[in-house]
Amino acid sequence: MIDYTLGTTLIVTSIIFCFALVTDLRYQRIPNQLCLLALLLGIVLQAGFGQWGGFVNACYGAGLALVLLLPTFYFRMLGAGDVKLMVGVGALVGPQLLLWSLAYGITFGAVTSLLLVAHKVGWPGIKATALRYYHCIYLRQYYKPDENEAAAQRVPYAPALALGWLYACYLNPQVSTLYAALSFQIRSWVYL
Repeated sequence: MIDYTLGTTLIVTSIIFCFALVTDLRYQRIPNQLCLLALLLGIVLQAGFGQWGGFVNACYGAGLALVLLLPTFYFRMLGAGDVKLMVGVGALVGPQLLLWSLAYGITFGAVTSLLLVAHKVGWPGIKATALRYYHCIYLRQYYKPDENEAAAQRVPYAPALALGWLYACYLNPQVSTLYAALSFQIRSWVYL
């Protein structure tokens, strides 16, 4: 049996992430309209497929994303667009898949941030940041990074969040079951 709720929300979430990736990588900005669309679609789809339980699931997912990610915005670890994007994704996929997406997104974020910063400033920028950190620790005084250092670069985080979501979907047994059911359905149509 194909789970149309999960399939629809996964397709919509992947489209939302595609637009977020393009805008974040190109302009280092995620549009508010996209985030609001994700939130509204999440609430409508969840409520449409799951009635009251789906609506509550969407609200839990969005609320959990807001509670977990608002401190990261406050401490300047994530941008507001990343937080709003994940609030919309939380409404689409619910709290369980959101939690795993965030956990894997943080892991991927370490790698993607280093790669994107290395691409921007190269080895000299990374070396200058390491040297500045050494001086800060040795002299026990903070020095603001220069604009050509790795620490001064703004890095888009949507790629890490998208990779975290993809990996969480890959490991999710419900998504695996959906994939198997769709594969079986497609093969049965082909061999008719």
